[in-house]
Amino acid sequence: MAFKTDIEIAREAQKRPIQEIGAKLGIGSDDLLPYGHDKAKVSQNFINSVQGNENGKLILVTAINPTPAGEGKTTTTVGLGDGLNRIGKKAAVCIREASLGPNFGMKGGAAGGGYAQIVPMEEMNLHFTGDFHAITSAHSLLSAMIDNHIYWGNSLEIDTRRVVWRRVVDMNDRALRQITASLGGVANGFPREAGFDITVASEVMAILCLAKDLADLQERLGAMIVAYRRDKTPVFARDIKAHGAMTVLLKDAMQPNIVQTLENNPAFVHGGPFANIAHGCNSVIATTTALKLADYVVTEAGFGADLGAEKFLNIKCRKAGLAPSAVVVVATVRAMKMNGGVVKADLGEENVDAVKNGCANLGRHIENMKSFGVPVVVAINHFVTDTDAEVQAVKDYVATQGSEAVLSRHWELGSEGSADLATKVVETIEKGESNFAPIYPDDMSLADKINTIATKIYRADSAQMDQKILNQLKDWEEQGYGNLPVCMAKTQYSFTTDPNERGAPTGFDIPVREVRLSAGAGFVVAICGEIMTMPGLPRVPSAESIGLNDAGEVEGLF
Repeated sequence: MAFKTDIEIAREAQKRPIQEIGAKLGIGSDDLLPYGHDKAKVSQNFINSVQGNENGKLILVTAINPTPAGEGKTTTTVGLGDGLNRIGKKAAVCIREASLGPNFGMKGGAAGGGYAQIVPMEEMNLHFTGDFHAITSAHSLLSAMIDNHIYWGNSLEIDTRRVVWRRVVDMNDRALRQITASLGGVANGFPREAGFDITVASEVMAILCLAKDLADLQERLGAMIVAYRRDKTPVFARDIKAHGAMTVLLKDAMQPNIVQTLENNPAFVHGGPFANIAHGCNSVIATTTALKLADYVVTEAGFGADLGAEKFLNIKCRKAGLAPSAVVVVATVRAMKMNGGVVKADLGEENVDAVKNGCANLGRHIENMKSFGVPVVVAINHFVTDTDAEVQAVKDYVATQGSEAVLSRHWELGSEGSADLATKVVETIEKGESNFAPIYPDDMSLADKINTIATKIYRADSAQMDQKILNQLKDWEEQGYGNLPVCMAKTQYSFTTDPNERGAPTGFDIPVREVRLSAGAGFVVAICGEIMTMPGLPRVPSAESIGLNDAGEVEGLF
């Protein structure tokens, strides 16, 4: 049986005017700033006006470690939101915006899939409302002002060997990872090594997604460390006097975007920090606004639960005062088989034993999420090749972990296929068993926080940090940064730093290669193993198959 592509399904969507979607949440047309007919920004004045409302229930959707077999975390997030509305609940979805780099590279789009999508799919995966361009521009302004300050005499006495502020572009471009800037003579400044990250790895992105309002945004931007002097004292963005102009460039981007699912339910799509080098969640302002307007808010965190969910719970919830009522862990039969040793080419064949062998990865994620005091429901994202025996094997295993697994067919059937999952999530929440708490306190030392995540979440024997890194962490503690949470940067494909190590490994250490202070965002990044902040394109990038058809419609996005 041939199935329609995501873009074919999205193109057939019966979209409603964005004013109708806003009205479902009580947002008047005067409080919407339209971008065409099907997307809009929600005004800050309206957001301010609803702060007295009671919060709805927050549901976090996360997943097992990603595999080439596919898990469908965003698809499940959208499907669950539609399912909740189908069973009579007032629900909204909150997800991140898509980065152009991965869209034209290997990952593809980030708007869900099948009949569980957010539309307009093409625009969401391309320029959307221009938020990422604004972030790139604000970041680039600061980059230019740093070099300009050095050019015109360097009154702040910046050590040009210790400029830590890199440039960004929203595209996968490995040639820009490491560059030499200011070549060409005296008129072009002082030559120095520099480099580019992808825009979603910018600290400006992380700040926009953690800031509560424009005043908070400007203060955080000013607190970013951009360089060091010869005596190793920090130079902040506010010292360069860039944070005011950066806030001006970001004032519209700060307002959350509202769009709709294929079933015309409201969805907030705002922000998109990297789930490795940053915290990988949509914006605080979008999530907190949705909670004031809906009874249930479904949101997601990037990559597997060991990365995205851990950061959502330890960083975003801590910073924003959020507490999820339930966690949904997404798994697929195909991914269980791959974790059980089956190669991708053989995933279509029934293999119950491989499913059982691969469930250890799922079990560890369930246990980890429960350690935060939050009840867990497992969503089995259905693929047409799944057999009843394989699905039952997952259900049986999850039952031994004290949770329940629900088969969800939202990709194929939309909300009709996710209604059972929605019902189970509501039942779980209504039991009132959530006692959420982060797994480490603010006043724990930075090194102990890193070690806590490595041992309690990854199940490593220890986090290996040499004396230079321990001294750096100690220095930051003495400078007043010791109460910050830590943001672990490691491969998403494994609990270890080896992307090929699947399942639930034990008997390993987590090597911490480097630590970075994101003083504006408000966390310390621990870089473990080899992590790229500027991805490259694959041998055959998705861009090769993206274009316009004779009707002027986008083809090739997925």
